[in-house]
Amino acid sequence: MRARLAGAAIIAVAALTAPPACADPRDEFLAGRTRVCQSCDLTGANFKRHDLAGADLTGANLRGANFHDARLAGAKLAGADLAGANLNEANLAGADLSGAILREAMLYAAILDRANFAGADLTGALMGTARFTRSDLSGAKLRDADLRKTRLVETVASDADLTGAALDGAFVRGARLDHAVLAKTRLMEAQLIDTTLAGADLAGADLRGAALRGVDLEGATLAGTTLLRATLDATPLDGAMLRDTTMPDGTKHP
Repeated sequence: MRARLAGAAIIAVAALTAPPACADPRDEFLAGRTRVCQSCDLTGANFKRHDLAGADLTGANLRGANFHDARLAGAKLAGADLAGANLNEANLAGADLSGAILREAMLYAAILDRANFAGADLTGALMGTARFTRSDLSGAKLRDADLRKTRLVETVASDADLTGAALDGAFVRGARLDHAVLAKTRLMEAQLIDTTLAGADLAGADLRGAALRGVDLEGATLAGTTLLRATLDATPLDGAMLRDTTMPDGTKHP
């Protein structure tokens, strides 16, 4: 009897001291006990106004997730799927979203300073009044994206695809859009200052009423482009390819 009691006591002690089973990273993340959830499935999760600064969500499935007004500064979101996610007014300063999928995501009034969107897919994203300062959009897909009244300051968007995007009223200063595709892009009333569009494709783009100052258009394609009522200050068109281009005074060239 004593031996059996002793054995039971040993088993009980062992059970109490045994290491806990491996916790589910998803459950731990949702409970706020960790900020690391690589490749987790967080589809449709609600993180509205959550502080997720520095969180590691590399490769996570975040389709339709709600990050409205969330703090994601310095977050690692490379390769994550954020299609249809709500990132309106979110702070993504310094976040890594390289190669991420943000098709039809909402980023209205988001803070995107120093964020890395290199190679990201932002097709159809709604980004009105968003702020990009020293951000990286090189090689990103922004086809049909809404970028109206955005600020792109010292941002790199070389080789980006902005076909059909809307940048009406955008403020672009010190940006690099060399070899970017802006075919049929709307830039009405936009301000472009000290920006390079060398080798860019602006075929069919609408720049009515835009203000261009110190813009490099060397080798850019302006076939079918509208520059009606645009102001071109220190912005020569000599090296650009003009064909059926509507000039500021309404004349066609050539």
